[in-house]
Amino acid sequence: MSTKKKIQEEVDVLEKETNLNEIVLFNDDVNTFDHVIDSLIDICEHTLEQAEQCAILVHYKGKCTVKTGEYNDLKPRCTMLLSKGLSAEIL
Repeated sequence: MSTKKKIQEEVDVLEKETNLNEIVLFNDDVNTFDHVIDSLIDICEHTLEQAEQCAILVHYKGKCTVKTGEYNDLKPRCTMLLSKGLSAEIL
């Protein structure tokens, strides 16, 4: 008869806490779907499918989170979206 020993180890994992922010894009009556989609692809590095889905969500829901990350990465992206005439803010 064999005896198996179970060894239980406790491992402490250090996680770097980062405060993630998000860019929220808001609906407007000015910009076309194509302009929004092209902007999301260029600025937020979305795929065509991601950009289309976000544009549809913005249109029907009024807003959509289009990018999540650290503030220092999001700030220039949000500024570029604003410069293209889109309504966006970092939360």
